[in-house]
This record gives sequence, C-alpha cells and structure tokens, in this order.
Amino acid sequence: MFSYYYFMATQDIPNSLIEVIRYFSDVDVCIEFVASLRWMEGVVCPHCESKNVGFLKTRRIWKCRGCRKQFSVKTGTIFEESPIALDKWLMAIWLVVNCKNGISSYEISRDLKVTQKSAWFMLHRIRLALKNGSWEKMGGNQGGACEVDETFVGGKLRNMHKSRAKALKMGAMGQPANSYHTRHANKTAVFGILDRESRQVRAKVVPNVKRETLQNEILKNIHHGSAVYSDQAVAYDKLKETYIHETVNHVNAYVEGNVHTNGLENFWSLMKRNLAGTYVAVEPFHLDAYLDEQMFRFNNRATKDNPLNDADRFMLAVSQISGKRLTYAELTGKVAETEF
Repeated sequence: MFSYYYFMATQDIPNSLIEVIRYFSDVDVCIEFVASLRWMEGVVCPHCESKNVGFLKTRRIWKCRGCRKQFSVKTGTIFEESPIALDKWLMAIWLVVNCKNGISSYEISRDLKVTQKSAWFMLHRIRLALKNGSWEKMGGNQGGACEVDETFVGGKLRNMHKSRAKALKMGAMGQPANSYHTRHANKTAVFGILDRESRQVRAKVVPNVKRETLQNEILKNIHHGSAVYSDQAVAYDKLKETYIHETVNHVNAYVEGNVHTNGLENFWSLMKRNLAGTYVAVEPFHLDAYLDEQMFRFNNRATKDNPLNDADRFMLAVSQISGKRLTYAELTGKVAETEF
C-alpha cells in the first residue's frame, strides 16, 4: 500500500490548475499522493524508521508496531501540526512553483480561504521545501564556464521620504566619501553564480561585497581551474591565481566574445521583478527564502535539454517536503531553526 511505483503507474498526474483542483478534492487521494512521493519504497515510521506499520483507515494515520507511536503523512514534513487540509497545501505548492512571478500571501489567502497570516506562513514553509540542501561544485572539467556577479536589493533613496533618505545618507557618512555607499544605503547585498553548461544558478545573501567575502564564496562553489567570467569590480582581483578569469568592462561593452555576465543578469532581472511586482516589501531577514523560491523555478524551468513541465516541478517540490520543519517562532526569529 502507498507504493510510489504503483501509484505512478495507476494514476494520471494533473497537468493544469483545473486538473489539480479536481484531482485533490478527495482527502484520501491527497494522502496517497504525498505518501507515495515521501515513501517511495513503502511507508516508514518517522520516529524509529521501522517499516512494520499499520494504517488506521478511520483516522487516516499509521501506527508503528515497533515504537508504538502514531503518525500521519504530515509528521516530519513542512506540513507538521498544520490544521490546514492537504488539498489546500498541494494547491499552494502548485501555484508557487508554476507561477513565474510568484504568488503573494494575499492571493493565496483569497484563493484558498485562509487568513493572510496563515498564507504567509504557508509560503515560507513551501520555500523551505524548495531549498536545495546539498550543492556540488560548479564548473570543472565536466562543467562549463561560470559567471559571477553581485547585486543589491532594496528601495531607492529617491522613492523614500525625505527624512528617511537623509537618515540613511547620514548613516553612510562614516564610509569613504563617494556615491557608492550612499547609493546602496539600506540595500542588501546578494551574490550569485551561474554555470553556463548546466544553466543552474546559485544565489545567497552576503554581509558585504568585499573581496574576501565574494572570493570565499567562489572558492567554495566553483572547481579550481574553471573559467570564471565577471565584471571589473575590484572584489574579483587575483582570481587568476586559481581560475581562468576574464572580465568585461561594462563602461565600454556588456559582451566581449564569450566574456559576459548576461546569464546571471537575466536571473537578477527576474528576481527583482518578482520582489518588486509580487511581494513588494521583503525584509533582509527573509530574503534568502525568496531567493530559494526563485532559484527553484529558474533551475527547473523548461529548456531544450531539460523539458520539465508544470507537473514535473510540482512533483519535485512535493518530494522535498520531508525532514524539513519550520515553526512560526523560528520564522519570526524568536527561536533558532529546528534541525533534523
């Protein structure tokens, strides 16, 4: 019962939003679908990892014959202790992974008939599931060249109230006297890497864009000896000691043969339009989660070499729900995050 291979062989997986609504209208189908993706070889107790379990059909839960504990399909996942039904959860996941510009908590609230606060909490738990926990180094002999670049996320001074803009400028007075620090006052630095061969991107919030910070990220994420392309920012000086490093001068041109960062600039453009158009205001504390969401959609987009469709992205997201837990106290920074 609840075998992944049996379920996939006997069910027509939904390929559109209307099919998802109809397909997951039955709570038993929802449970069977999540269980088949979570336990591909059969149900396993999340407490003691025993396979000797029995299903209590009237309560839609399992009981382990080893540790004698009861558990549901939500136990040990992003759904744990959530009173929201699985059909709404699965609908929310579908919308997040397949709406190219994301979907706000207010839209989720209206569509699923939950409070905006609950919808916001749901979205952050889904973003945790979309996060890729393990990274392999990019580039190398088997990979392609890599583009590296940094950007800043935040409001523009000219759009702020005069008093707030003045306060931010005064806060930057302790920095060297140039427009750079004033221009990026109140903004959050983000660093990214794009592997041209796999067309995969990685991005994360960084404390600053100093040489030590950015080059440490490059050393951790790119194979030594790889081709690395960047602009002429001083933070990328001396990369030639470890990589085949070439730069493009954006004052003169944006492309010089194969040397450019346009692939990564494309990701920045999509990410910023997503934040400005859909989410409007994002705290720096949560920005990494929004980057995880955008990276998931970008890295699993349909291409000639990787023809994923909406159903594929949805099933991949659902398969990643296990072993991840986020409480509201953790989300709001009141306690540290749960570790499994």
